Amino acid sequence: MRRIALLVVLLAAVPARADRVVALAPLSTLGAEDKSAATKQLTLQIEQALGAVQGTKVITAAAVSAAADKAKRPQLKTCEDDISCTAELGKLVGAQIVVTGQVGGLGDSKVIYLGATDVATAKVLRSTTLEIGKTTDTSGPAGAAVRLLDPDRYKGVVHLAIDVNNAKVYINGSQATPSAKGELLLPVGTQAIRVTNPEYHDFVRFVDVTYGKTTEVQVGMQQYPIIYKDVKGLPTSRDKVEYVDPPVWRRWYVVAPVVIAIGVVVGVLAYRPDFPNGQCRIIGSDKPC
Repeated sequence: MRRIALLVVLLAAVPARADRVVALAPLSTLGAEDKSAATKQLTLQIEQALGAVQGTKVITAAAVSAAADKAKRPQLKTCEDDISCTAELGKLVGAQIVVTGQVGGLGDSKVIYLGATDVATAKVLRSTTLEIGKTTDTSGPAGAAVRLLDPDRYKGVVHLAIDVNNAKVYINGSQATPSAKGELLLPVGTQAIRVTNPEYHDFVRFVDVTYGKTTEVQVGMQQYPIIYKDVKGLPTSRDKVEYVDPPVWRRWYVVAPVVIAIGVVVGVLAYRPDFPNGQCRIIGSDKPC
């Protein structure tokens, strides 16, 4: 029993196995390893971001560099666009994926071109850019790491504060169902949002979704002058309607006999026979009728 208990303790002490091992190659500039203090700080941020992606174990750039030096293959540290070189580096350190980066730009504004290479197939999985010192990339290293390793999770939250009940929400033309809190998890970028209700004008907005942040959208809907219930024959107005009879001389049962009488009189006066004393003759003959 003691052996079994000891085995359980030892198994509990073993860390959970990561789904994948990712190695970060040393960042390079113009074909040479960049050893500047700013690049070292950036390298640390990228390593932390890669390790934060679920199911990922990171081999640091320092460990990769030391392994290449130990194997007397320093050229593996600056493979850049050479995919076979990158795959060899991954095999050397026992990684499944190798992330490489090339630093460009001037001064405090830098652009890092990152690529993720699959070691087994020697093919580029994905690539992205990371901008430092600019406001165009607000997600930073964390967003770049997710774009490389788990792009399906590169999303942000949109909170819709809708001021009417029973409204339907459409994202880029497809119906979506917000959570009980009115939240939607959407891909990063510009999304077209439309909120509809039969009694209100549609609410349409283009919303910029940011990774790892919640975007607040106040949905104020404007009601139609004649609402849907009135069109369906279900009036909601409680105003009292009073019908007033027209005066006697305008009622149909008074006007109709008068019109008929006038017609009879006019007809009698208009009748004028051509023969006196009621005589008549057959047309084309002198014989009387």
